[in-house]
Amino acid sequence: MQKKYNILIVDDVSENIKIAIGILKKENYNFSYALGGKSAIDILKTKRFDLILLDVMMPDIDGFTLCKMIKKTPQLRDIPIIFVTAVVEIDFMQEGFKLGAVDYVTKPYHSVELRARVANHLELYRYRQELRHHNRELEKDIQSERDQHLAQLELAQKEIIYILSEMMASDSGETAEHVKRVANISRELAILEGNLTYDEIHTVYLASPLHDIGKVLIDNSILHKNAKLSSDEYEVMKKHPTYALNILRKSKSELIKAAAVIAYEHHENWDGSGYPNGLKAQEIHIYGRIVAIADVLDALTHKRSYKEKWGFEEAAKYIVNLSGTKFDPRLVKLFENNLEVFKEMVEEE
Repeated sequence: MQKKYNILIVDDVSENIKIAIGILKKENYNFSYALGGKSAIDILKTKRFDLILLDVMMPDIDGFTLCKMIKKTPQLRDIPIIFVTAVVEIDFMQEGFKLGAVDYVTKPYHSVELRARVANHLELYRYRQELRHHNRELEKDIQSERDQHLAQLELAQKEIIYILSEMMASDSGETAEHVKRVANISRELAILEGNLTYDEIHTVYLASPLHDIGKVLIDNSILHKNAKLSSDEYEVMKKHPTYALNILRKSKSELIKAAAVIAYEHHENWDGSGYPNGLKAQEIHIYGRIVAIADVLDALTHKRSYKEKWGFEEAAKYIVNLSGTKFDPRLVKLFENNLEVFKEMVEEE
């Protein structure tokens, strides 16, 4: 079915409007008209058009001024405008084209010329609209494909992180459940923190399992020792955040970069007494401050080769007592206000 185009004719002389409609009516167009610039503006506010025939010389708002107004309005700027004038001068025509008109026709009208110019510009306008629509659809398809690839990439990154974290857990004598619980506790703290976006919370959850990845480079005699570490052994153990940074820092993945930050900073203390850099307070990335609490909470409440498990209440009291020294006091307060939630997490099997 052939599209029926809407045409607005703007002319202060009603007889000119009648003549134009008489010439074009055989083409089965829908016509609207205005006897001046002001009434044209009112019509354009309520109806959409495929082409405007615009007289240049009008008493209230001339055609050039109205054209400027139309081209500055985002919803209207693409409508083709054909100027109508009895004055055929190069400077006059150049001004119209400069303002964005697509063509000129002269008065008195020549029937064949008017029909041809209107038909041509309506078709060109339709093609432009169709091309714009196709481009939008293509952009949607490209974005959908890109999103699919990114989702697949994120899934691959998740799998790599969990494979590495399980390897790390196995090698260090910890359990794979430990890194998963740390991830869950970290996510809950990140949600409670209140200032992180959904993406940042998701990043903390996915990246936190690699918090101790640097331990894969620590000698097993230290990792699996069933007694307290000597001062020398402890100094070696303190190198694992730096080892982790060296392993992860070259990645271009935002997720792995976040894991590098967590692994490098989760042993920093709020008062500056931690390692490896003695960072304090806000100098420590929020990801590191969150995982610091999650890691200690889960480590205390589960048995290790060198210690027995603590009860949740005892571990919680330990964390609360270190508010403002080892841990971020604001995060500790959030933890303290939601103890039942975290108790359920650490007691999950």
